[in-house]
Amino acid sequence: MKKGRFKWETRGKALAENIVAGADYRFTVLTPKMIRMEYAEDGIFEDRASQKFFYRDFSANDFSSVKENGVLKIETSDILLEYTEGKRFCRENLSVALKNFPASVWRFGENADQLKGTAQTLDLANGEIPLQDGVCSRNGYTVIDDSDSLVLTDDGWFDIREEGKQDIYFFGYGHGYLECVKDYYRLTGAPPLLPDYALGNWWSRYYNYTQEEYCALIERFERENIPFSVAVVDMGWHTQPKDIPENRIDDPRNNPGWTGYTWNKELFPDYKAFLKFLKVHNLKTTLNLHPAQGVGCHEVMYEKMARACGINPESRKLVKFDCLNPEFMEHYFDIIHHPYEEDGVDFWWLDWQQGSDYWWVHDETHPASPLEKMNPLWLLNHLHILDISRNGKRPMFFSRYSGLGSHRYPVGFSGDTVVTWESLDFQPYFTANASNAGYSWWSHDIGGHREGYRDDEMVVRWMQLGVLSPINRLHSAINLFTGKEPWNLHPYLAEIAKKWLRFRYKLFPYIYTMNYRNHAELTPMILPMYYSHPEKDAAYSCPNQYWFGSEFFVSPITEKANRTTFLAKSRVWFPKGKWIDAFNGFVYSGDRETDVYRTVEQYPIFAKAGAIVPMERFEGGNSLGRKTDMELYVFAGADNTFTMYEDEGEYSRFENGVWAKTNIELKWGDAAEIKICAAEGDRSLLPEKRNWTVKLRGFKRPQCVKISTNGIESEAEFGYDEEHATVTVAVNGIGTDSDVKIICIGNNGLLYDNSFTRQRIFNIILHSQIGYPTKMKVWEYLKRPVHNRLFMTCTEPEQQVLLRAVEEMLGLEEK
Repeated sequence: MKKGRFKWETRGKALAENIVAGADYRFTVLTPKMIRMEYAEDGIFEDRASQKFFYRDFSANDFSSVKENGVLKIETSDILLEYTEGKRFCRENLSVALKNFPASVWRFGENADQLKGTAQTLDLANGEIPLQDGVCSRNGYTVIDDSDSLVLTDDGWFDIREEGKQDIYFFGYGHGYLECVKDYYRLTGAPPLLPDYALGNWWSRYYNYTQEEYCALIERFERENIPFSVAVVDMGWHTQPKDIPENRIDDPRNNPGWTGYTWNKELFPDYKAFLKFLKVHNLKTTLNLHPAQGVGCHEVMYEKMARACGINPESRKLVKFDCLNPEFMEHYFDIIHHPYEEDGVDFWWLDWQQGSDYWWVHDETHPASPLEKMNPLWLLNHLHILDISRNGKRPMFFSRYSGLGSHRYPVGFSGDTVVTWESLDFQPYFTANASNAGYSWWSHDIGGHREGYRDDEMVVRWMQLGVLSPINRLHSAINLFTGKEPWNLHPYLAEIAKKWLRFRYKLFPYIYTMNYRNHAELTPMILPMYYSHPEKDAAYSCPNQYWFGSEFFVSPITEKANRTTFLAKSRVWFPKGKWIDAFNGFVYSGDRETDVYRTVEQYPIFAKAGAIVPMERFEGGNSLGRKTDMELYVFAGADNTFTMYEDEGEYSRFENGVWAKTNIELKWGDAAEIKICAAEGDRSLLPEKRNWTVKLRGFKRPQCVKISTNGIESEAEFGYDEEHATVTVAVNGIGTDSDVKIICIGNNGLLYDNSFTRQRIFNIILHSQIGYPTKMKVWEYLKRPVHNRLFMTCTEPEQQVLLRAVEEMLGLEEK
């Protein structure tokens, strides 16, 4: 193995100041709330990085350490550890108490009441599945046993630990869930900054496209003005072996079509031209991999690979996938993958489903290795990320979750879900809950993958969820009828699907900033509601509701609309304060739960008071970021600041200052003052001037709007849309090196008074498919000051759905 080829720069050794050690134990105070606890009878402890934990060099901590009558006590500001010397850790001799709320005591061997983390795969899932552990708990503590994981050696490979030693980590962060995840990231490694193309729309389908068909599909997307940034090519890209070794024919894991490395010329007669075509159309390419079956004699690189591995090519002997051999893995990357990357493949999709027992390499000449304790999925994730980022590219890979620490290897592929409402209903919770394991970049099969049934409304709801997810990848099975092309939906729903896919592109400046925040500030974009409100029971009772970045939360719709009203329901918990519907500007009062109802065009997205959401104007094409024409959504109700982050998108020069940041401020009072500041950093990345369309949502009609540039203030023209409670102001030709202010002056306040509520109620009744007498009865009662009798007299189910939607509107506070 070339020196340092697979070396990850880790810092496994802790500061001596943080260590308390005896003859056979060692405790490391990593933070006032996190302690590493080791027991080794021989007194030899492990300072090398493990598979999970790479960076133990936390700064020095304040703590006390005293020993009385054989009992060691280590106390920080937050926890008290007690250990009775002389034996291996056990329930009787090791405990850790939380000193602050919630007061809890952990004794060795006890399991915390976990909030759980995530899972390796959703393959064949039709709804809820069990989840693995994360690092957060309502008990206030979690414990991770790292005793059996492998360690990284100085040359970048791996070694097993001596058996019988204990290596355990205690996280005692109470209900400070985000603080816990941030320190977990510091211990395991920060999430990489994703390349920009990862955050657009991905097209994927398990289907044997021809080169002509795939190119025609991309051109159709462009004609339909549907943007995509990643083109996924599933297994059809490669040839399939003609001969299967006799000892593998009956092995259920030996699907003969899975492993392949030679382009299928029947489908792709000129694959290099195909890859160039995708580049011309601003698409990145990823290819599917199932590497376990090795390199057969039919592969185009067989001769070179065989010779490199010491096999006579004339023997036609299989080159086994010996992934525990570093020399083999060098050849695997250099001979198989790098030439295709030079041709235009941007990253790889490891679709690992081939087990963990290393069956693919065993025979009488190759006995089991002690290293087989290591999950091959983790190994491949680790090595692929190192390899793909070798020339300054950002780490980008596409694979399954392989346990704690997997956030270092983005992006996650969750697998082949069943096409049902039940599958859709589980995914919001699954995605948000993964933040408890620091796993922030899940990619689901949007629209579902296999089996199930056709329901165009469900597909649209799934696409809406995808747009408001970390990664938006449309995917489907090889079945002829499961494709997710929007134009194959009902025409009305097709237009909605297209609109939402365009909306993903509009959101890019906001999402990309959250990508940077995840990397630099160690805050996942998607978070459960209890991260911001840990002491509210209601925050734990809305598992599908989640924060989408810093500015708004989403309460996904995962059930079919009522056939009478065409409205679908979502249960929403509003935290204390004011919340503004991101689409219609209605203002909701918080500290309550309520059902909200939306048509298929609409989605429950609620901005916090004062939210600032930068977007780019979508005018076609597949390119992302750093646009001249921008939109800025500013929501009423509170002071706020937002810093929009931009860089070149694909390489790691941002680490050397090649980035730009634009601060945006809202000062809220009798007037609202919005300031777009001059960009900081490397302005050569940005257009010289920008055109900003500023939309002030949740606002009443202002008395006037003024614009201040270069110290000169002037009155500006503005538009007002009462249906969406939105003031629109165009500020064009503003240099990215200049400040601009928009001052919105109100008359008796600016916060929207929900005055359009009655018209919205009228529209709900108008479009409901019920009898006209019932419509009139509802409307007449609504004109009265008391509405209770209305809900008592309309008792039919279809009437009740209508009334619940009306009740949502009545729950709004009209000022």
